[in-house]
Amino acid sequence: MKFPENWLREHVPTTASHERLSECLTAIGLEVEEDTVIGGALTGVVVAEILSLHKPPEADRLNICQVAAGNGQTVQIVCGAPNARAGLKAPLAMIGAALPGGFEIKAAKLRGVESSGMLCSAKELAIDLDASGLLELPEDAPVGAALAEYLGLPDARFELKLTPNRAD
Repeated sequence: MKFPENWLREHVPTTASHERLSECLTAIGLEVEEDTVIGGALTGVVVAEILSLHKPPEADRLNICQVAAGNGQTVQIVCGAPNARAGLKAPLAMIGAALPGGFEIKAAKLRGVESSGMLCSAKELAIDLDASGLLELPEDAPVGAALAEYLGLPDARFELKLTPNRAD
């Protein structure tokens, strides 16, 4: 069974540290099999909105997106996600952002078109395994807000192992 630490803290008010929570879960007979930090390295990633997009010449799967990044700033992003569309709110890693795995975002030129950042999937941000497209955020997500703050990150995910005496 997997669940986020923030969810546990909502239902069981405690001031215990993350490490102490993990120890307590094991002490009561729920063996913590995996303990993963989620969204710990999302500096420079903001909530953005795709304003418009069009296909570049000589590229079937790419879109040139005009993206609102907050504070009246509009940036051009080349994106290959199948769910990219005008009006979609999604995470935008700005130039200089550091993503999980040591990946740093730089200005790039894709198929001869300038790209000033990267629209991201949940997998690229290491907050989920879904890489099928951009992480779709709710319509009321505030453009320009830090993604980590908006999503309540960093968080941790506990995975409990079902022990033989607890078949339920």
